[in-house]
Amino acid sequence: MDVDEQIKIFREFVEQNYYPQLLEATRKGEISLVLDFSELIKFNTELAEEILETPEELIKAAELAIKEFDLPQKVTKFTVRFKNLPESQKIIISDIRSKHLNKFIWVDGIVRNKTDVRPHITAAKFECPSCGNILKVLQLDKKYKEPSRCSCGRKGKFKELSKELVDGQGLILEESPDDLDAKQPKRINVFLKDDLVSPIPEKRCSPGSRVKLCGWVTEVPITLRSGGQSTKYDLILEANYIEPLEDDFFNIIISPEELEKINEIATLPNVLSAVANSLAPSIYGHEKIKEALVLQLAGGCRKLRPDGIVTRGDIHILLIGDPGSGKSQLLKRITKVAPKARFTGGKGATAAGLTASVVKDEFMGGWSLEAGTLVLANKGFAVIDELDKMEKEDRAALHEALEQQTVSIAKANIQATLRCETTVLAAANPKFGRFDPYDLIANQIDLPPTLINRFDLIFPIKDIPQREKDEQTATFILNLHKNPEEAVAEISSELLRKYLSYIRRRTHPKMSDEAIEELKEYYITMRNSGISDEAGVKSIPITARQLEALIRLSEAAAKVRLAKIVSKEDAQKAIELVNYCLNQIAKDSETGQIDIDRLSSRITATQRSSISVLKEIINVLEEQNSTKVIPIENIIEAAAEKNISKENVEEILEKLRRSGDIFEPKKGFIQRL
Repeated sequence: MDVDEQIKIFREFVEQNYYPQLLEATRKGEISLVLDFSELIKFNTELAEEILETPEELIKAAELAIKEFDLPQKVTKFTVRFKNLPESQKIIISDIRSKHLNKFIWVDGIVRNKTDVRPHITAAKFECPSCGNILKVLQLDKKYKEPSRCSCGRKGKFKELSKELVDGQGLILEESPDDLDAKQPKRINVFLKDDLVSPIPEKRCSPGSRVKLCGWVTEVPITLRSGGQSTKYDLILEANYIEPLEDDFFNIIISPEELEKINEIATLPNVLSAVANSLAPSIYGHEKIKEALVLQLAGGCRKLRPDGIVTRGDIHILLIGDPGSGKSQLLKRITKVAPKARFTGGKGATAAGLTASVVKDEFMGGWSLEAGTLVLANKGFAVIDELDKMEKEDRAALHEALEQQTVSIAKANIQATLRCETTVLAAANPKFGRFDPYDLIANQIDLPPTLINRFDLIFPIKDIPQREKDEQTATFILNLHKNPEEAVAEISSELLRKYLSYIRRRTHPKMSDEAIEELKEYYITMRNSGISDEAGVKSIPITARQLEALIRLSEAAAKVRLAKIVSKEDAQKAIELVNYCLNQIAKDSETGQIDIDRLSSRITATQRSSISVLKEIINVLEEQNSTKVIPIENIIEAAAEKNISKENVEEILEKLRRSGDIFEPKKGFIQRL
């Protein structure tokens, strides 16, 4: 088929199917038109097949056809883009080979990196100073080319008249994890130009978004350090069309039938239990945790105050449990149900991988920002397993991300703050691998108190042998192995995912006066339930952070019902969950009271008062003793009168030694520093 025939067919095709869109595009000043490839196949199969083989030439023919139309504005430059390429043209990034060069293909993947927009030269005009001849040179390589000679015989030193520039931008596209079979994801450089660059990609191609790209693969020569050209080539995908894939709450399409089903779920008498049962039907028990996870998936309401302070709506949950208690299974299941979820293991995670890193940009030069897990999961879920196995320095990167919901980075010449409105669900093992039933749970959590404090709910999962419970668990697991298809949820995973994305997107409940009163009553009662000891030191049962958690949980409970107002019952549900967690973790065994200091500082109010009593004893004994060296026996005797046991004294002295208040000049004696 010759060029004139191609132009003629394209002209007919656009006239019959896209003429109104073309007029609208030119009226708005747009420079591109998107055609549906599936319609072109129906119109002319031969032309459609030729496009797949030689896309660049035929797209130029289509552009010439557009210029023949009598349009309201004169069109000098116009681009034709194609969407809906056939499934046979889909190539996985790691399968791209030399046979795919210059063929029209489509790939999908996740944008890992995005460079700045920079102008690129496509053609330049030169004038010959000798004869005045004008020469046009197309700039196709990386290197800027001048004419080698003129028809009059002149060589070199031509005068540049003008150059045509297009906006260009580079993306790095990585295979999506779904297409991988436990292999390392491969990447490809993508080149966007003209109207694909701005402002569309700002919304569609930010790092972390999932996109579908139509284009053709071109080879790029590699220049060696010696200045010669390598025999090896780099591959680059020249994009013709880009569209975002359904990977965000806002892009999930819900049909009217599904909307009806979603409303049915919301009106169930005990909606929270029904959804919780469908969350992980193949995992036995853990009812409270499943309910909390449903509330986490629903999320609270993000609030922006007039003074610019943002209150987060995301609920962070930490599961700490014995090995084999089903934590990882729950986490894996959440990644299947939650829209836009990312899973990572603690051992293989670093601070740069979790937050963001600055990398040298080989493609466009300079430095560029590469997003990590928490940023890629913005407005979604980050699921971190084995949190306790992470390095201490890497774990510190989570502090800002959990509370402020931003990731700040200042490296090389890049100072940036990335948004990270991510809900975090983490799992960890106790300090010594398994819970010690005789020691406090708080002492066995091997995580910094500042990090623990940022989690709204912390669930300890203990694996304690109990005949009746073990029998039920064993029966459930063995039956599941016998009939795997029995673990079917009432609500299918697909519907559950759409239900959760719908409630996150559409419902923003307001607090009712009854709910506020209920939470206030609980908070004040709990704050004042702390008991004072002889020294007058009061234990602190809960802090304002738990009050924030209560508000978020009660909003989430209202969202699950698709309610516009947070009722008293929602507040009671939130109180029930927070109370359950506090009783499990923060109960002081000596007094039977809840003491949040168990978690946040590892020293309870009772211990703190004992420390101050002991310091007083050391002061008194030091004044009586001229050498300032005090025998430990004397301290133990004096402490016994104040009802402090010998074990407690030894423990407190060890703490004071570590903090540098006292030292031991010789065995059995201490001295103040």
